[in-house]
Amino acid sequence: MLHTRDQYYEEDERWAAVALTFPDLFTAYELRSAESSIKDWQSEAREEIFGTILSPGESHEKDRRAFVKAHANDWVVISAVTSRHEKGFVEVVATLGGKRDGVREERRFLVPAEEYKVSRFGFVINVGRHRVYGGPSDFVGWKG
Repeated sequence: MLHTRDQYYEEDERWAAVALTFPDLFTAYELRSAESSIKDWQSEAREEIFGTILSPGESHEKDRRAFVKAHANDWVVISAVTSRHEKGFVEVVATLGGKRDGVREERRFLVPAEEYKVSRFGFVINVGRHRVYGGPSDFVGWKG
């Protein structure tokens, strides 16, 4: 499950497969790091190999996928800047699901600065509270 097709195990995440396969070659610290890396970035493989299900908060990638699924139809911020035109607000650009494919409609919203706290995977616009903004922009080159 952790084997790579090209047989390269780069240092960012794939190295962890080597550490778990040859644990006698790694320190206890490295093995803990490998386990953490596998949980975060290769959660499905880890669950199948060890026969366990990771709970929310145990895997970055699994949590990210859950966020994306839960907010697929919500406006999720992809860029933000403190507004000079609307004091006390953050001007944001959002797309449905937070997709950055250059094809989706982008909308600008104003969010009160004290409310704008980015979660682990992004800020979700509350369309009932955050108003669409069409005024002057602080984004360089905004074309709308």
